[in-house]
Amino acid sequence: MIARCPDVILVGIPFDENSSFLRGAAQAPSKIREALHSSSANLSTEFGRDLGAEPRFRDAGDLSLPSGAVAFAAIEQGVAELLENGDRMVALGGDHAITYPIIRAFAKRYDRLSVLHLDAHPDLYDEFDGNRLSHACPFARIMEEGLIGQLVQMGIRTMTPEQKAQAERFGVEVVTAVQWTNEIGAKFGGPMYLSLDLDVLDPAFAPGLSHHEPGGVSVRDVLSAVQSIRAPLIGADIVEYNPVRDVNGVTAMVAAKCLKEVVDRMLSAAGQ
Repeated sequence: MIARCPDVILVGIPFDENSSFLRGAAQAPSKIREALHSSSANLSTEFGRDLGAEPRFRDAGDLSLPSGAVAFAAIEQGVAELLENGDRMVALGGDHAITYPIIRAFAKRYDRLSVLHLDAHPDLYDEFDGNRLSHACPFARIMEEGLIGQLVQMGIRTMTPEQKAQAERFGVEVVTAVQWTNEIGAKFGGPMYLSLDLDVLDPAFAPGLSHHEPGGVSVRDVLSAVQSIRAPLIGADIVEYNPVRDVNGVTAMVAAKCLKEVVDRMLSAAGQ
């Protein structure tokens, strides 16, 4: 019997209740979809795959979520249901807090998951403003629960002493923005998950962010890192786009561009 190649499922997770500075990221999924399907561009990836004609790429819409801490259980359950048939998934956030319940769902299916986390911030605080579920804390929760086998964080340029101690405690490999390498994807085995916080980018490339952190990388740097992935990429999230702060939809188009290349990598490795 020929094994079924997995689909890649797009899902929106419009949740930003754990944002510490500005709300607005919950509006992102619909805006990224608008950019993805804008008549000003097309659905072809840089390697020539037309996602509009790709039957293995499908949009499941947005999760319907309650408010409050119970939303995390709903996210975990919703993601778990999407993974039941062995398909791969890309989630559109939302703030970065959603990565914790997403990874909880993935960890039930994949042992020793490797995670590449692209971000200006390590998001390793034990708590932030009294909130252990803050978007500044997801990787502390993920690591303390032992949900993954490897965490590599790249693009970091806001490492505090507390978070440095956390990174050492959990054995996190940290690659700063100064140390950025476009070939990072080649070092991973599978299965692999990508968490892309758009503020890894310099705000000149992505003004639609709650946290503008100068000194970031370019869109081409991020795309090259994604395109370098050779391991089975079984999941990803794209988070922290805030339409409230965007300028002429520039950041929405950046997010849509990144989404296309992430999906292309997933489909290219679907037979692995």
